[in-house]
Amino acid sequence: MIIKEIGIPCRAGVVQVPVLMNGAKLFDMSYQHDLIVQYKDSIKVIGSIKTSSKDRIDKIFVDKFLYNKLTETVTPHIAIFLNDVQRKNTSRENEYGINATFLPGHFKGYTVKLNPLDGVYYCDIRPNMKTENILKDHIKTFDYLLCEDIWSFI
Repeated sequence: MIIKEIGIPCRAGVVQVPVLMNGAKLFDMSYQHDLIVQYKDSIKVIGSIKTSSKDRIDKIFVDKFLYNKLTETVTPHIAIFLNDVQRKNTSRENEYGINATFLPGHFKGYTVKLNPLDGVYYCDIRPNMKTENILKDHIKTFDYLLCEDIWSFI
């Protein structure tokens, strides 16, 4: 809703992905995405919107790899995360704390060895995302997407 509010046409839904071989379309494959920014019949960016990266980050990197391989394109893929924490029990009864769930090693490995995402944005950025090499270069706050990056995709 926020992205639409700033004037960027977007939707969630299914994209019919043309599977190409040497530039010729073999068939279509359905691909569901949380965010599709399309302008003049061309998909400009595909995004995943998640509450946390736990058990989900792998799929986003693989989605970019497969989509671009199947379509023989370089369509940008982004990820938007609310946070990367979960409840944890404490020593006190009926009291909970929080645990970080972000896996920095996985993120760095996929970024360096598979394919970097074209943007990773957090509403609640973790402290190590501001200081660790690779993380600080690839992870930004959600407002950065709205004020800067989204405009470069279209």
